[in-house]
Amino acid sequence: MPPKKKDADAGDEVPLSARFGRVKNTLKMGLVGLPNVGKSSLFNLLTKQSVAAENYPFCTIDPSEAKCPVPDQRFQYLVDLWKPPSVVPACLSVWDIAGIIKGAADGAGLGNAFLSHIAAVDGIFHVLRAFESDEIVHVDDSVDPIRDLETIQSELCLKDLASLTKTEEDERNAIRKAKGLGRSAEVTFPENFATALEKVRALLTANKAVSTGEFTNVEVEIIKEKFALITTKPIIYVINLSKRDFVRKRNKWLGKIGDWVKTHGGGLCIPFSVEFEEEFFGLRDYPDQQKAFLDECTADAASVGLTGPQFKAKSVLPRIIKTGYKQLNLINFLTAGEKEVRAWTVFKGALAPQAAGVIHTDFERGFIKAEIASFEDFKALHGGQASMAKLKEAGKYRQEGKTYVMNDGDIVLFQFNVTGGKKK
Repeated sequence: MPPKKKDADAGDEVPLSARFGRVKNTLKMGLVGLPNVGKSSLFNLLTKQSVAAENYPFCTIDPSEAKCPVPDQRFQYLVDLWKPPSVVPACLSVWDIAGIIKGAADGAGLGNAFLSHIAAVDGIFHVLRAFESDEIVHVDDSVDPIRDLETIQSELCLKDLASLTKTEEDERNAIRKAKGLGRSAEVTFPENFATALEKVRALLTANKAVSTGEFTNVEVEIIKEKFALITTKPIIYVINLSKRDFVRKRNKWLGKIGDWVKTHGGGLCIPFSVEFEEEFFGLRDYPDQQKAFLDECTADAASVGLTGPQFKAKSVLPRIIKTGYKQLNLINFLTAGEKEVRAWTVFKGALAPQAAGVIHTDFERGFIKAEIASFEDFKALHGGQASMAKLKEAGKYRQEGKTYVMNDGDIVLFQFNVTGGKKK
């Protein structure tokens, strides 16, 4: 198996919270934050679908779920080469969850329902408001993202503390039942459960996410199996700025938000602007006007001395989607042919038979081998042909067995055979 290449994309490094994640390819991100910070507007932009985004708290009660295509230049390269009738990109599932307010853990503002929705996702886009507007009310009457961070963090930790109490009692009852003891009998927890319990309690009491703690591998497995916690999930902080601040990369809150995140276990921060993105997206049917809009924004940045590639105006929605996908510890592999080019999602570390099972359970059950080429080798060697012929000549088209660990961007053809079936 060839060595894995490090991807320089933001968010590629596996977060500590991935230790606690489900090993699945059907994972979800949730948009979380206070009311009126831009969650539903961001959701509309990400998914190109329409959900309620009215200017009043709790306009979103049931979470809206949609699939966001994951931008991938490798996938698009194969599409342009094969030009098939069917094109299916990898997707990130995103939920728009209604706003939380202080006291949500105690049921304020329909908070318990919202916190349950958060518990159902695998990662969090925490949307923060760092723009002023007289037209868009703030639930606390003033803009202060640090206060908002503390509010959300506190509510999530309080919810987890309540879950921890239930977990502790459930474990006591399970031990009593196994030993035939009465309901009031004192019990001693197994050592690893007890240490995990106390570490988690200490973090939550200090208003810190469980994902930031230090745990042994055994403790991690216990937390995954027995503790139903929200703060084990990866969090990406998405900071909603005004168009002007976004273009000029300046805002009085950015440094303070960064400092808060660092002192609370770290995490990724992505500044963006709903105002900018909506204007840019609104010109999608007019490419010349869209380009002129970006040029105007770039010129605005240059007018205050901000020049260079990093200050060239562009949408950050692709980065938000790709970062969410990677923070969930997901990768994709590719299949390509005359009829279809498709990107399939698997968890990082998946073996070839598990990847085959994403296409069809028969592929995993009757797995024989995987014929694989890396995208980099294909791009360098295919010589303009929509085939693997040149790679075979160069010895870059490999056959891998059941123990092969899938790499991001592998181009694959699976061979399988099931009883009573036909080899394909």
